[in-house]
Amino acid sequence: MATLSIEPLTKQAFSPFGEVIEADGAIPLSINQGFARRFNDLAYIDVAAEGGQTNISWFVASLRPAPIAIRLMERHPLGSQLFMPLNGADWLVVVCSDPRDAASYRAFAATGQQGVNYARNCWHHPLLVLKDASSFLVVDRKGDGNNLEECWLDETMRLALMPDYHEA
Repeated sequence: MATLSIEPLTKQAFSPFGEVIEADGAIPLSINQGFARRFNDLAYIDVAAEGGQTNISWFVASLRPAPIAIRLMERHPLGSQLFMPLNGADWLVVVCSDPRDAASYRAFAATGQQGVNYARNCWHHPLLVLKDASSFLVVDRKGDGNNLEECWLDETMRLALMPDYHEA
C-alpha cells in the first residue's frame, strides 16, 4: 500500500478543492458592545441545486487505527459541505481530483482552528480525526435528489496515511 504524505492546510494549496475556513487574515467586526468579534463571509455555502436547503449538523467522529487506510472517497454533486472542528483538536483532510488516479490525491493537516468547505463535486475522504470523540459543526445540503456519490477503491488503489497522533 502506497503512503500519502501529509502537508499543512493552507488556503492556496486547498483552493482547487474548496475553501479553508479560518479567521486568520479576516477583519473582524466588533459586536455585542465590544464583547465579541464577528468574522463574516468565511465560506460560500452552495446548497440550492434542485431545491436544496441548508442543513446544520453536529458530528462526533472516532479515531481510526493507524495507518489510516484510504479505501473510500465520496463527493456531493448537489452542494458544498463544510466541516468546522469544535474541540480545537487537529484533524486530517484527504481530497483528490480523480479517485482512480493516485497522483491526484492530497492530504492536509488541519489545525483545530481551521475548517474546510468542500466545493460541490469535490472528491474527499470521510471525516478523519486525530483525537477520539472530536466534535464538528457541519453545514451541508438537505432535500430531494441524490447528493452522495461513493467510490470504493480496490486493493491496488488504496493509500495509507501515517498521522502522528497527539492525544491530549
